[in-house]
Amino acid sequence: MNAIDVRDLRKTFQVQKNRDGLKGALLDLFKREYNEVMAVKDISFTIPQGEICGYIGENGAGKSTTIKMLTGILVPTSGDIRVNGFIPHKEREKFVQGIGVVFGQRSQLWWDIGVIESFRLLRKVYRVSEHDFKQRLDELVERLALQELLNRPVRKLSLGQRMRCELVASLLHRPSVLFLDEPTIGLDIVVKTEIREFLKQLNAEHGTTILLTTHDLQDIEALCTRVIMLDDGSIIYDGGLDTLKSTWGKGREVRFQFAKPMRAGDVEALTSGLDVEWTVESPYEAGVLVPFATNVSDVIGRVVGGASISDLSIIETNTDDIVREIYKAGTAEKPEGLSPLLSIQSKEPKTDDAERKEENDKEKEAVTHG
Repeated sequence: MNAIDVRDLRKTFQVQKNRDGLKGALLDLFKREYNEVMAVKDISFTIPQGEICGYIGENGAGKSTTIKMLTGILVPTSGDIRVNGFIPHKEREKFVQGIGVVFGQRSQLWWDIGVIESFRLLRKVYRVSEHDFKQRLDELVERLALQELLNRPVRKLSLGQRMRCELVASLLHRPSVLFLDEPTIGLDIVVKTEIREFLKQLNAEHGTTILLTTHDLQDIEALCTRVIMLDDGSIIYDGGLDTLKSTWGKGREVRFQFAKPMRAGDVEALTSGLDVEWTVESPYEAGVLVPFATNVSDVIGRVVGGASISDLSIIETNTDDIVREIYKAGTAEKPEGLSPLLSIQSKEPKTDDAERKEENDKEKEAVTHG
């Protein structure tokens, strides 16, 4: 059974058209003109129960508009939505009993009262019995280590602390579907990791369906088995990350540091007959791009057997670069040619996030020959 079923969903907005000059401003007071903007363009998708699905796109692509329609906040212009069998904007009272929602930039907690008081108010909103509330609260507080925060006013919480409390608030009534809109925005790497681990455990133990929108692709890689990519209100990709990588990525890069200087010709001769591409940066350092069809172990074995190696590293295809290229192309269809970004890794300075990404993806092994 599908937890979420969307068919030909469309949402348009009327946006006021402002005329130029003082005369135009006066005319706007009495006779306004509007442009019609289509934020979501006849999209269709289904999400089975128990799946964690990433919903990604650039700013203005229509992600948040879709989430608001799926949660009943906005009424679709046309199309059909079913979440747990309910039409969100028509059957709100029954519908909200089965969903949880976290908006990273908006709070469902009351700002000036203690966290526990917000939870008690939400218990009444969702009509949760006192026994079930206490049992569920104790479980969530222990998992997310909130014991010391319960009596603290929400306004005195750090962003990471508040986000953990938001997750508890969204799960008090045991929803079967959880909508997360930028849940890790602005959080440090430690809190992000804690939240990802909690969500994975929640899905594994309770089969909770999760729809996650985010700009942080590390969230997607850590949590999602599937990703839906939105561009200008339309779906341009719906499938697995591995498929995306195999379609757009050229392979994996293996970087070698040599204990003794090597000439470019000698380096290339080490992998003679294998379909690989070398980039020699100095007599002591080189990188080889290994297509997915070629066994990385064969390449490493050849090089290690023919040269003195002080260090090597394997760098997987960078998902951020792949997604960036897809948005530039406007389609996720198999490309005829790839940007250099997707072949040998760029040597430009990396941001902190990029460095963490590389460290998480990199598999290090020191190999030394006498």
